[in-house]
Amino acid sequence: MSDARPFPVRMLLIFWLFVLSAVAFMDRTNISIAGPAIRSELSIDNVHLGWIFSAFLIGYAGFQVVGGWLADRLGSRRVLACGVLWWGVFTALTAAISPKLPHPLFLMILVRAALGMGEAVVYPASNHFVARWIPVAERGKANGWIFAGVGAGAGLTPPLLNWIVQHFGWRTSFWFCALIGLVAGAIWFLVARDTPEQHPFVSKEELAHIEGGRSAALASGAASTITLPWRASVFNRNVIAMTLSYFSFGYVAWIFFSWFFIYLAQVRRLDLKSSALYSMTPFLAMTVCCLLGGFITDALTRRYGLRLGRCGIAVVAFTLTSLFLALGPRAQSPHLASLILAGGAGALYLSQSSFWSVSADISGKRSGIVSGVMNMGGQVGGAVTASLTPYIAARYGWNSAFVVAAILALIGASLWLLIDPTEDRGGAIGRESGAERDRLSDGPARELSLKDVS
Repeated sequence: MSDARPFPVRMLLIFWLFVLSAVAFMDRTNISIAGPAIRSELSIDNVHLGWIFSAFLIGYAGFQVVGGWLADRLGSRRVLACGVLWWGVFTALTAAISPKLPHPLFLMILVRAALGMGEAVVYPASNHFVARWIPVAERGKANGWIFAGVGAGAGLTPPLLNWIVQHFGWRTSFWFCALIGLVAGAIWFLVARDTPEQHPFVSKEELAHIEGGRSAALASGAASTITLPWRASVFNRNVIAMTLSYFSFGYVAWIFFSWFFIYLAQVRRLDLKSSALYSMTPFLAMTVCCLLGGFITDALTRRYGLRLGRCGIAVVAFTLTSLFLALGPRAQSPHLASLILAGGAGALYLSQSSFWSVSADISGKRSGIVSGVMNMGGQVGGAVTASLTPYIAARYGWNSAFVVAAILALIGASLWLLIDPTEDRGGAIGRESGAERDRLSDGPARELSLKDVS
């Protein structure tokens, strides 16, 4: 069934989640751009700067499940709006830290950890939205758009933030990011609703289209009666494998978010003002490949089913990432090295939609919690790389640091071989409704959700 409106409401809201995702990563990566100035002002080295990077990710990882639980209880609209307000405040407080204050490094670590706690709600709440608003056949594209914001926020804003730092100081860049975030969050609260049934501008045709393609539990209204035990969220084989694989994803991704600018400037001796395009290439590749991966996973799922459509592309993506990470640092030309490494970043983000689509596909009512558990693994990986990468680089060289990341990417690929979004694990996965089975009866793809295993 086609939608009556030329621009369905669900896709307009997905676009605004793309905006919030971009703002979130702008707020995260501005610390990398301001890093050299902060390091100089606080008289610290790269290892201590890594502690600041890790502080954000520790707070972010520690509150993933809490953020998912809040989204499941309170809805994505309020949780995201409050989260944006929170991280706007702590982004601004980052700029308030001065070396004249007692223990400025400790204060910076505390503020960045608190910022991470606020941003922890972004993707679990977004996945809660996807599970309720987006039909199964469109979830790859929807997640592709949401996570394309990662590359856009981390890649398209550095020239602007670098210009602000150069002309007005690093603190102004944090005030700017805080203001943009508060505006974006306010708009989300005004235009979003937790379910399509609540939105005044969703047409009857669009609502019927959404209900026909959602998971059976949500479409039938039975989701409100499902109580998923915590052990099912944490100890289900699919969730464990995705969480461990997302650890690998986070480890690799945060090399680019935390250290890529510093690697190009200090190791490859690139002038990032005159070679700004090369510093942006990994993030542009992330944006393009995230969108591409979403379209590919939906197309493969329609033709070959969930197992190959979601899992197959993730295996290929991680394998290519490992290859690029191993080859990039060995290139003699700094420009060629940055392009090869950008290929690794792009290949990694081909798998992003697979993670978030599968977590929505299998989790039913508990999409916030399940995606929070998975994302916690990714952010722990990011926290590890933020501190471990400079240590490995200082002791064994940057080539070794990238080799470690390449090995973890291969481990991430192998874990996807254990994931089966169509598998009914002894009642841990829910059933399709008759309508959903009939809708998908022409192809092998089917949609499943977790249910009570107690």
